[in-house]
This record gives sequence, C-alpha cells and structure tokens, in this order.
Amino acid sequence: MADSQLPLPSGEPHKPAWRLPVLASLALALCWYVFPHPALIAVIGILPFALLFTLKQPFLLVLGFVIFSFFRIHEVFPQIYNFKIPLLLSMASLGALFWHLLLSAEITPYWRPELTAISVFFLLVFIGIPLASNRPVAIAYFSAIYWKIIVMTFAIAWLSRRAQDFALASRLITISGLLVGIVALSNKAQGIGLVEGTRVTIGRAIGSVLGDPNDLALVLMFPVAFALSLVLSKGVGRFNTALGIVSTPVLFFAIIATQSRGGLLGILSIFAVFAYRRITSKTLFFGLSGAAIMLVFLLADISGRSSGGVSETGIDESAMGRLYAWEAATGMAQHNPLSGVGLNNFYANYFYYSPHWDGLNHAVHSTWFGVLAETGFLGLGVFLVTIGMLIKTALQTLERIEAHHLPVDPAINASAHAVLAGLLGTVISATFLTQGFTWPIYILLALVVALAHWVDSHLTSESLL
Repeated sequence: MADSQLPLPSGEPHKPAWRLPVLASLALALCWYVFPHPALIAVIGILPFALLFTLKQPFLLVLGFVIFSFFRIHEVFPQIYNFKIPLLLSMASLGALFWHLLLSAEITPYWRPELTAISVFFLLVFIGIPLASNRPVAIAYFSAIYWKIIVMTFAIAWLSRRAQDFALASRLITISGLLVGIVALSNKAQGIGLVEGTRVTIGRAIGSVLGDPNDLALVLMFPVAFALSLVLSKGVGRFNTALGIVSTPVLFFAIIATQSRGGLLGILSIFAVFAYRRITSKTLFFGLSGAAIMLVFLLADISGRSSGGVSETGIDESAMGRLYAWEAATGMAQHNPLSGVGLNNFYANYFYYSPHWDGLNHAVHSTWFGVLAETGFLGLGVFLVTIGMLIKTALQTLERIEAHHLPVDPAINASAHAVLAGLLGTVISATFLTQGFTWPIYILLALVVALAHWVDSHLTSESLL
C-alpha cells in the first residue's frame, strides 16, 4: 500500500503534471516549423521548466505579484522596470490559479462569513461602475487595478494552507518593506524627490505612486507588524529574527522621514498592540505610550513641515484641506446615497462638491470618507461591517492559538500577531490615509481568513485526537 496513490476527490484518473509542458513544447515546435526564429530555441528549452514551476508554486507567484503591485518594487528599482515583472507574474499566477481550481482541483475553495461580507462590498463597487459620474475613470481603475485586488484576495486566502506559506508571506513582506525603507532613507540623505523640502518620496520623477509621502508611509507601515512579529516571536529561526531586528528600525525611521501623520499614527498603533499584550501594568503601558507619541512626533519634526507646521496659525492648511475634502465626500454621498460617485471618482468630482475651491482638485486623505464618497452610505456600511468582522476574527484566532494546549508552529503564532497588529494599525491610520481601494486591507483580510481557516481545520481536529 505504500506505493499506492490516494484517489482524487472527483474519482477521475490522475493527470500527470508534465502533460501541459509537453503540449506547450509541441506547440512551440509547430511555431518553429511555421515561423522559424532563433529565439524560439531558447523559449522551447525554458518553457517546460517555467510551466512546471508555475504549476508547483502558485502561492509564491501570487505573493510575488501582490508584493510587486503593492510595494512597487519595479519603481523603487527602475533598472528592472522594463522587464514587465508584474505583468509576467500576473499572467503566471492567473494561469496557475485556473489550472489548480478548474483542471487539477488541487486547490479546494472554502467560504467564511468574512468572504461573504467583502463579496457584497465588491458587488456594490461593481454595480457603482456604470452609475459612476465619470464612467471611463471608474472603468479604467477597475480594469487596471481593482479586479486584480479582488482575484488576489481570494487567491491568497485559498492558497495560504500551510505554516510554511504564512512564514513565507511574513518573510517576503518584511524583506520588501526593508528594501523600500532603505531606498527611502537613501533618498532622504541625498535630498532626492523631497516634497516641501523635507518629506521623502520614491520615484517621484517617474510618476510612481510612492511619489506621494502619504502613500509611501502607507507602504512602509504595512510590513512593520510582520517585522516586529519576527523579532518578538520565539522559534521563528535566527534568519527571521535577524531580519526583523534589521527591518524594524529601517522602517521606523523611513516612516518618520515621510512626516506623514497617518503613517506615524499607524506605526504607533502597531507598536502599541505588541506592547499592550506584553506589559502587565496598564498604567505603565499608557505612560510609555504618551511618551512615545511625543517622542515620535518630535523626531518626525511635523512642526517643520511647510504644510501643517508651526508656521501656520490656527488650524493648519493641511488639516483644513482634509476637512474640505471630507465635507466634499459627505456631499457626494448625500447626492448619491446608494452608489456614491463611483470607483476612483472622488478626485474628478472634488470641484463640484468642495466648499472651498483653490484651483486644484485634491485627494480625500481618509479611507472612511473615500469609501463613503465612492460607494455611498450603503457601501460604507458594508465596509465597516467587514472591518469589524475582521478585527473580531483576528482576535479570536489569536486567542484560540494561545489557549490551545497543543504546540502550534511558530510561523502561525507569529503571523497571527502580525495580522492583528497590522489590521489595527491600518484601521487607525485609515482616518488620514486613503486605502479603501488599495492592497493593504485586502491582503490582511485574506490572511485573517486563511489563519482562521487553518485554526478551524487543524487545532479542532488535533484536539479531538
């Protein structure tokens, strides 16, 4: 019986994984016969191995695509920009997903209440596209970015099945953040791409998303929870611990260099989550938290900013800009309560709803008001319910792991702490950072769901033995 194979769930005969590469090679050979070109020789030789890797490592491909899309690695290092790595990764990951979901059935989809909630939100966003005030803008954002976020949310949730998958995700997210942080600190030291003379950016000259200090702060804030978790969790291995020790200060000082108030609140929240669970005296905790807040804002030199600094009297220009934007967002929702103005349409509608026009459209600079403006009151309600469900599930998952009497893989414990801290940090910073339709919340959602499913399927079954 040792050499026998378990029957497939569908009862169909086993289909060897080499069939697709062989068929592809035969197709290329036919192409050579019809259109002979020397480059096809290299393609024919490499393609079988590339296809085998694609089929064997779907999680790594999906994670790689998400990392390149969110951290903008190809813009952080423009030398690799022309290699079209995000496009290649997207094609490979989608192909692997199609193969494993529909043909080999090696990936078994599951469902949880959190996926139902986010699916309702996705549906509302989709319905709002034809109702958008500027349909081309909504369609362009959906077709370029948002549909990938939707697909990859489910892909990460369904592909994160083993402790090794969570460990790999934590490690790659931390490494990516470290790379971005190093470039940010280098730009700060050399005075490259500074906004208002003091605020660091990356890729501003090439029009990168990271050319906005607030967006850069968001990207840098996301891996902080994973880096801290690697430092504070036992049994994750020397390399992972060292990686966390190196990455944490780099990310911390890089966020300070952005002088983003939302980013600072986010990173303080992440540190607070880890400290709260480890400091017994809550009086000491709150005392240290107050001192840390003052120290961080002093280090960031917020008062030295051209906008929002001490040179401005009363409510500073930056704060007033946010208030005007939030008022405009409320007006958009009041005028379109069920659908909002449509995906990515806040900026295009700012002129029509802002009580203060200074000659320029502005970003909303708030996740909550951004979702309100672009999906209406109904969309915001569903979004808030989803966030509440995620926080509850993340807390329950961590409590179940810690209360379980059987040993749990350190990668699971570390990931559970990182996801909870990252989620709470993201929620708190969301008041000042626009991330309702960008990657962080959806990556965290997928990991929360995957960890909860892992706990349900592993700890429950082990406790019954």
